Amino acid sequence: MIPDQQGPATPSAADKFDDEQYPAYTMGRAADMLGTTQGFLRSLDEAGLITPQRSAGGHRRYSRHQLRLAARVRELVDQGTAIDAACRIITLEDQLHEARRRTTELPAGD
Repeated sequence: MIPDQQGPATPSAADKFDDEQYPAYTMGRAADMLGTTQGFLRSLDEAGLITPQRSAGGHRRYSRHQLRLAARVRELVDQGTAIDAACRIITLEDQLHEARRRTTELPAGD
C-alpha cells in the first residue's frame, strides 16, 4: 500500500508540456524552429529581451514564451527594424498587454 503523504510540489512531466515558461528548447533547436541563427538568439539575450535559463552544463534553454517573443522580433527585423528597436517595441507591447490584463481584473466601480 502506498502511504497517503503529500510530498513537495514537483511538476510532473505532463505539467511541463503545458508550462509556457518551462525551458524545453536548446539554442540549436530554438534557432531551427525560428529559422534564424544562434547568434540572433544571443543578440536577444545581450539586448535584455530574453534571458534564457542555463542547463547544468551552461547551455542556453528557451521556453515557448521566449520563442514567441523571438519570433516577433524576427518579424520586425525582417521588415527592416533594427534589432534594438525591435526589442524595445516588444518590451513596450508586453508592458501594454500586462497593463490591459490588470485593468480588466480591477473591480468595477459603483
